[in-house]
Amino acid sequence: MSQKTAVLSLYRRALKLSLNWAVHRYIWRGQALYIRSLFEANKNVREPRQLKALMDEAEGLLEKWKHPDPYRPPTAPGGSKYERNLPAPILDPPPHMTL
Repeated sequence: MSQKTAVLSLYRRALKLSLNWAVHRYIWRGQALYIRSLFEANKNVREPRQLKALMDEAEGLLEKWKHPDPYRPPTAPGGSKYERNLPAPILDPPPHMTL
């Protein structure tokens, strides 16, 4: 795998990970811009050792911040039962108990 595709893969995984933590898109957008700025700050790094160190650090951060229950589309195998941001269905109230 070339360095460019590895960095693009890392960037995409970072965005998807942040989407698991953000409930609303407007919150996620700010996080996405921050992630983009981090990658843009190091875009001119050409030294292989420096690049490897940066990628290892980013991999470690992704592993550290992995969501314990990531969102999966409802149509995916093992997917979430309900769409994100939709309230759970309202169930009938429990029957009245007389004592």
